[in-house]
Amino acid sequence: MGLLLGVNIDHVATLRQARYATMPESPNAEPCPLQASLEARDGGADSITMHVRGDRRHIQEGDVFVIKEGCRLPLNLEMANTPEMLDLALRLKPEFVCLVPENRQEVTTEGGLGVVDQVEALRPAVRTLREAGVRVSLFIDPEVGQVEASKAAGTDMIELHTGCFANAVGEEHRVELERLMEAAVAGHEAGIQVNAGHGINYQNISQLHFVPHLAELNIGHSIVSRALSVGMRQAVHEMKHLMRDYHPERA
Repeated sequence: MGLLLGVNIDHVATLRQARYATMPESPNAEPCPLQASLEARDGGADSITMHVRGDRRHIQEGDVFVIKEGCRLPLNLEMANTPEMLDLALRLKPEFVCLVPENRQEVTTEGGLGVVDQVEALRPAVRTLREAGVRVSLFIDPEVGQVEASKAAGTDMIELHTGCFANAVGEEHRVELERLMEAAVAGHEAGIQVNAGHGINYQNISQLHFVPHLAELNIGHSIVSRALSVGMRQAVHEMKHLMRDYHPERA
């Protein structure tokens, strides 16, 4: 199986909420996250990613249940490690949960979980989700120490934060790529599935072909942006085309 693509549709809901924040279930509310998910599926998406935030700035609880029922692709729920979100995940039973840091002041998630300092706090949530049949990922910065701490927390997977890589230029770009490579090797050697996401776009994705052992990329903003020009189905198809030559063992 080749490199998988999880399409994050949060920003489809961002556009909807700009007009329909107080009535997202109105028959006039558009664009529709379910329709976007179906189009992403038909373009070749392997899963759908959504982040229900504490402030409900884009995706709403109702969205995730409608999409789980209506799209029939594996669902990846990004969420903070809070009792409220754990309750949501146990009711929803997505195929995957990715625990992420959450800051009300940030525009979008801007860094990885500091797992090294949170192992004991994360273990109960990881255990509870896994006992419910949900595979768990931790969104971490590409550091070997964070990979090792994720293993200690009992997670099935990690998602390497690629934001610094995406924003780097010149020599810094090379350094960030090497960090991703080192962390991916550490995850593979620890027996953890290695995913990656944040800031990946149609221009920089080819550089990630140098990172070994990747199983899945989670991409949202770039695909939603491209969809404004060519439609969601074509935008996803184009991204999948750029991923086709990735070989995890010889990256």
